[in-house]
Amino acid sequence: MSWYFIFPFIGAITGWVTNWIAVKMLFHPKEPKNFFFFKVQGVFPKRQKVMAEKLGHIVASELFSIDDVVSKMKSSDNQEVIAFVENKIDDFINVKLVASMPMLAMFLNDDLKSKIKSTLLTEITDVIPGVIDSYADKLKSEIDVKSVVYDKVVNFSSDKLEEILYSIMKKEFKFIELLGGILGFLIGLIQLIILMLE
Repeated sequence: MSWYFIFPFIGAITGWVTNWIAVKMLFHPKEPKNFFFFKVQGVFPKRQKVMAEKLGHIVASELFSIDDVVSKMKSSDNQEVIAFVENKIDDFINVKLVASMPMLAMFLNDDLKSKIKSTLLTEITDVIPGVIDSYADKLKSEIDVKSVVYDKVVNFSSDKLEEILYSIMKKEFKFIELLGGILGFLIGLIQLIILMLE
């Protein structure tokens, strides 16, 4: 009867091993394998297309959308863009224009430079909203976030998919394995108690 005391340890080992196998079967076998009348494949490789489609839908509808980007672009006051353009105009008037037309430098006093800069800046500033609208429309017509995410995920190799998911859920997988050992030990302990009470 003394050997009954190994029941909890047998249960712990069994529970840990079965959960370890269950975790491994999430990813393996990577390709469908025939076992008698059953076809077996890892859960994630088998469901990769479905997962890619759902992930693409979630990212596009809940996390990131081109409409959000366009809205942000249009709501911006464009001060950073204008400051960038102003610096470019200064560089053009004071450096590039003078370098390409040295004779013109004789006529470019500060007042004339200021007028040229003001005229160019006004014209470009008026054009910026139209450029943003045009670029925003192009983004909306050419970029489909859902399709981009789907294509990326569905084209992951099985090894890459396993690496990504395992890196995200490593602690959870270890906990599942440990939980199997703990539950197996408790079941073995209950069996031991029942046998000792008989």
